[in-house]
Amino acid sequence: MPITFKTVSPLATLGQALGAAALIGASLFLWAGPAAAQSAEDSATNEPVLSAEQTVEIERLVRDYILNNPEIILQSVQRMEAKREAEQQARAQAALSQNETSLFNDPMDPAHGSEEATVTLVEFFDYQCGYCKRVLPAVMKLAEEQEDLRIVFKEFPILGPASEVAAQAALAADRQGEYMAFHQALMSMRGELSAARIFETAAAVGLDVERLQADMKAPEILAHIEKTRALAQSIGVSGTPAMVVGDTLVPGAISYEQMVALVEAARAEDG
Repeated sequence: MPITFKTVSPLATLGQALGAAALIGASLFLWAGPAAAQSAEDSATNEPVLSAEQTVEIERLVRDYILNNPEIILQSVQRMEAKREAEQQARAQAALSQNETSLFNDPMDPAHGSEEATVTLVEFFDYQCGYCKRVLPAVMKLAEEQEDLRIVFKEFPILGPASEVAAQAALAADRQGEYMAFHQALMSMRGELSAARIFETAAAVGLDVERLQADMKAPEILAHIEKTRALAQSIGVSGTPAMVVGDTLVPGAISYEQMVALVEAARAEDG
């Protein structure tokens, strides 16, 4: 399944339309006849490329052509956008391939499911991300119903200091074998996240809070979070949630049905 990029700003579209018009104008200039060709030759002697009359005529031709064939602008924009998306897809897929080990098999990443699973889903998330909280039930349902699936959790704190503390605490909780319980508890939390609430939640799920606070400052945990940030940047992840399944990167919140479709497509490719 390809990686898709769909957002196009009005200014970008306008710029593409103007570019298309310029291309049309250039083509009409070449077609305009011997006078235009002679003016082009004169440019070698620093003569004006076009006379005032020729400029007016070219402008009239371009205007008339666009007015009579307005669809040419849309077609040009669509082709430019398709080319841009294809180039982005190629770059993103190359980045995913180059970072395959870091994405799917980093031993510092908490994971759920069998190491022998044929399909791995990677989720980049932040504990203060409302959309991440929204997709939590779908992710957990997927984990329960897809036996041959492994889910890798990428702690990607981008929404402030509380997110950073939560990510460190979650990685420390993994050392006590309670990552999933702590992860789900933090993701289910409503209201403002704070260090006090994080440690209260840790105690509620049975973690040794004193040990947790010591472990979360370990250099390797801090380094791993920075490594995840660098990985996200290298593959084009700038927000949360973002999921990677096989060679497909999906930014934003998606439904359970979409997750299943991604997993099944990846499984079919591997099969």
